[in-house]
This record gives sequence, C-alpha cells and structure tokens, in this order.
Amino acid sequence: MAPHLDVPSPAGSFASNFDRMPFRAATSDLRTGSLVPTESHSPSISTFESDSVEEDFHMTRPLVPGVYVPTMCFFDQDTEDVDVDAIARHAVRLAEAGVTGLATQGSNGEAVHLTHAERQLVTFTTRKALNEAGYSHIPIIVGCGAQSTRETIRYCCEAWEAGGDYALVLPPSYYAPLFAPSSKTIEEYFTTVASASPIPLIIYNFPGAVNGMDLSSDLIIKLSQHPKIVGVKLTCGNTGKLNRVAAATREQSKDYNPNKPDFLVLAGSADFSIQSLIAGGHGILAGLANITPKACIKTIEMYKAGRYPEAQKMQEVVSRGDWTAIQGGVVGVKAGLQAWMGYGGYGRSPLPKPTAEQTNSWKEGFRELVLLEKSL
Repeated sequence: MAPHLDVPSPAGSFASNFDRMPFRAATSDLRTGSLVPTESHSPSISTFESDSVEEDFHMTRPLVPGVYVPTMCFFDQDTEDVDVDAIARHAVRLAEAGVTGLATQGSNGEAVHLTHAERQLVTFTTRKALNEAGYSHIPIIVGCGAQSTRETIRYCCEAWEAGGDYALVLPPSYYAPLFAPSSKTIEEYFTTVASASPIPLIIYNFPGAVNGMDLSSDLIIKLSQHPKIVGVKLTCGNTGKLNRVAAATREQSKDYNPNKPDFLVLAGSADFSIQSLIAGGHGILAGLANITPKACIKTIEMYKAGRYPEAQKMQEVVSRGDWTAIQGGVVGVKAGLQAWMGYGGYGRSPLPKPTAEQTNSWKEGFRELVLLEKSL
C-alpha cells in the first residue's frame, strides 16, 4: 500500500493541543514491585537491589558507529514468565563479543507479547547486567512505538525509568488511510514524541511491520533536524535511501565527526552490512548478531580496514546465514540459539514451537556462519 492516501485530514491539530492534555507518565520506583501486574508471575524489578540506580542507569552514552543488537526476550518454558537470568546472561555474552550497543523491545524481543511492566523489567535487567559486568558504557535502545502519540510518549518515559538511553520508534499505521497528506501526520507524530520524550529518538523504518508504510528519505532528513531525533534504522533495505539520508545529515552537521555522528544511520539487517557502509552508513542494528555477533563485527572491521575482498567473502557468509534468520523470524533465531548456543527456548504464545524438521533446517542454515563465529 502507499504510505499515505491523499484524503482530507481531520479538523484541528492533535500536536498543537498535546501540551494541554493531562498526560502523566508512569513514575513507579523501579526498586519496588509495583510495576508488575497482579496477573503476571514474572520476577519483579524488586528482584534487583542497587544503591546506585540513578547514578549508573542515567549516565551519558553517545551513539557511535558499530554493531547494535536487538536482543531476544527469553521465557520460562513451563510458565512463559520472563526469564530474567537468561536475559542477563545473553546481554553480557553480546557485550563480551564486542558489540556497540543493545536494543530491547524490538521484533526479536517480542515486545508485542509483553505488558508495560514486563517491558520495563527486560530493559532494567539488561541495563543492570551490563553495568555489573563492567559494560556500563554500552547504550541501550528501547523499542517504544505505539499507535497513539500518548502511549508512545509513555513508553519513552518508562524506557528512561528502566535505564534506556534512546527510543526506537516505528510510525503508527493502523489509521494510516486517515492521516494528513504528504506525511504531515507522521511528521507531527515524531516531532511531538521527540519533544516530550526524556530520551532521544531513533526513527525505525520497517514497512513490513507497519502495513507497508515506507518513510521517504525526504521525511527522514526533515525529521533529522529535530534536536532530539538522532538516528534511523532502515530495515527497508533501500541502500539508495540510506545513501541520501547519510549524505544529507552529514552535510547538515556543523562539524561532522565520523566517529561520533550527530545522526546515526543504521542498516536494519546484517545482509547488507558492507553495502550500507559503502553508502555512507554507520553500522547495523541486526537480529542476526544475537547468534553471531563476532562475525557481524568482523565483517565491518575488515571493510573499514580496507580489506575489501575478505570483507566481501565474509559478507557472503553473513548474508547466507541472515537469510535463514529472515525466513525463520524470531522462532528460527531462537531455534538457532538453542541448537548452537544451548539456550533460547521458544517464543511466547501464540508463536508456534518449531517442528523437529524446522529446527534441524534452521540449525543447518546457520551452520556455516556459526563455524565462522567460532573461528574468530
């Protein structure tokens, strides 16, 4: 479908009236159990006690080029409660591999299966695990998109409370046919959320998750001028768009620093890592790195070191492995983790458990890439 239909927009402007609404974000103390609903038996945030939550949870963590990983959410296989121990171990494993940052509450993190309280618990668990393992410098990006501006801002506030540093935001799409023409509604949505959020925003362009809505490079470049919109994840796979956004935001920068860009442009899949670098991108935010973080990192390092033939050969292996991940989705990636790393389990219902045939197929699909990972 087309991103926006040229239909009359509703009278009035929601954005212009937003500041007058009695919005109040959740302000529960993360060191109490009040964030966990009575119907959930997942561990509460009170499981973790720290005298320095404010100090080490809310330090400045700049976005820099590299490999960012949208982490998995793990569940107890009998109760489907959030498995905080597995989440913590996984986060530390990725940090030890050398990734640049982590992202919670994405597609791989099954955000749509979590309550508000569980989302905070996952982010809090991830932040605390990183800090205690000596990786307090690693930023956490938190998926915060929702269908209303109001709830999106609430997610941003809750992300900050739980230790998140940046909010990854999809555009709303359910009522897209009623939106104002020329992406005006989407522009207002992002700028309103960015202005109200306690943490900066990263635009998430993923047409497959929002009924085909594909944000144009013109709109992304315009939004990049907002002081609290600091990056974009392009899962659309459009390297031409990535090139236009990277070039325009670089030119807009007063004193561009390639090691600390004002606007971070990330590919949303590992299968076009070096392609995105050629186009001026700064790295990837890719689910495949849950299984093989070192291979994803090494591919980018070799390209940046000018070892182009080697980088291309490694990219080919990564792309083949990523095709398995793309086909299997979160179910396949978890199956790959379980088969090769000994943990992962299953998704929360109603996601199906893979058949023995599927499990074996996905394991073999990742074999070449996992062997490369183990050689690094």
